[in-house]
Amino acid sequence: MFRRLYDWVISWADKQYASYALFLVAFTEATIFPIPPDVLLLAMALGAPKKAFKFAIICTLGSVLGALLGYYMGWGLWGMMDNWFYLYIPGFSETVFLELSNSFKSNTFITIFTAGFTPIPFKVFTIAAGAAIVPIFIFLLASILSRGLRYGILALLIYKFGSNIKNWIDKYFNLMTWAITGLIVIIIIFLNYH
Repeated sequence: MFRRLYDWVISWADKQYASYALFLVAFTEATIFPIPPDVLLLAMALGAPKKAFKFAIICTLGSVLGALLGYYMGWGLWGMMDNWFYLYIPGFSETVFLELSNSFKSNTFITIFTAGFTPIPFKVFTIAAGAAIVPIFIFLLASILSRGLRYGILALLIYKFGSNIKNWIDKYFNLMTWAITGLIVIIIIFLNYH
């Protein structure tokens, strides 16, 4: 099922409404959609490398606005719909929610940044952040920086190296995001304790 959904998302890349589709995929991925917008962003940027940064901005805007919706879904609907989230949002469970709530208490920025920059399902964190009522300013800042950096790096790689970099991205991009996230977390911890 996910492969068909993935192929369907990729099929939008060469359509005239591809930018709208990219925005919509990024928006819904931050709340309920299981396919990350990276796949469509990558296909569109490969088709038009000079527009790669424009596509990254569209993707970032869609994702941050979707993250806000996810936040407000968690904030406003949690008590009524928590069981629905556990049953129907991929990657969401009561255990995951409790773990996230605890991590938000001491590391809100790092938790949201890590979720937004790495291949972790962002939707789980946006909804849980709202349910845990984390400070909205920190949530927004971490979402903008992490999503902008993730999609910006993808756009930069395509703009600079074109289609030659596609196989490398497919193979190593997620590993690279984890390495960069680890470095950022180490720097933040170092700055906080020195």
